Amino acid sequence: MITSVYIHPIDQIGAQERVARLFSRSIKKESKVHALKMALSMIDLTTLEGKDSSGKVKQLCYKASHLHDQYPDLPSVAAICVYPTMVPIAKKALEGTSINIASVATAFPSGMSSMENKLDEVKKVVDDGANEVDMVISRGKFLSGEYDYVADEISQIKDACEKAHLKVILETGELVTLDNVRLASDIALNAGADFIKTSTGKISPAATPPVVLVMLEAIRDHYKKTGKKIGMKPAGGISKAKQAIQYLVMVRETLGKDWLTPDLFRFGASSLANDVLMQIVKQSTGHYQSGNYFSID
Repeated sequence: MITSVYIHPIDQIGAQERVARLFSRSIKKESKVHALKMALSMIDLTTLEGKDSSGKVKQLCYKASHLHDQYPDLPSVAAICVYPTMVPIAKKALEGTSINIASVATAFPSGMSSMENKLDEVKKVVDDGANEVDMVISRGKFLSGEYDYVADEISQIKDACEKAHLKVILETGELVTLDNVRLASDIALNAGADFIKTSTGKISPAATPPVVLVMLEAIRDHYKKTGKKIGMKPAGGISKAKQAIQYLVMVRETLGKDWLTPDLFRFGASSLANDVLMQIVKQSTGHYQSGNYFSID
């Protein structure tokens, strides 16, 4: 039984205190510039709205692929994350770039669909050009104690992804407790996730520091046990560069420098890139650009 394997009770007060210590640290200006550029390289620039259109997705892809026009020394964002129907549009718009195409799938954001439909959707987005798939777990099944169902679901989706990377969204705001967050993380890690991800961005609270810490500790313990490095993606509610740097400090202190790469850490965000860019310009010129200087997507 899965329930007998994953037992990691979480000290909630202890987690909050550790987060407070990590987030209170200050860094020098030189390190801050480096951290800002690192954060930019880890962003999955995201548009997941009912009003998404081909024009909006093309604009987002243009923004992502033309950062170097004005700032040649900046890294590219890691990926563009879109709904399944927008994958072919993103693929065409990003042709010739190194930017990944991520697609949400498995009846995002609710996860309320049959296994057959979920597998079909995953296979379709991969065929259409997505090299990363962000799936949602069945929270109703998890909260009902059907942990083997959740593990099997992730395993089947992983197989359907073939060569594409699988990010498993736990939707931590619906899991209620840090104990549940740790249990869901362990299940996903052992079922084949390439990344574990906090949230869809549709539920509040989304990514919170204690939740992210608990997930990072699950990844750390999994690595110690298996030698396999799994990635982490906080998503939802991260819009300021200062927050991003605080999370990078948490990653380094919990997992080490090896995880400070887009291959193992991402931010799921829509407006974070704008604030990071503004902060980079501020560090180099001493002045903030106006609030609408960068496109807001």
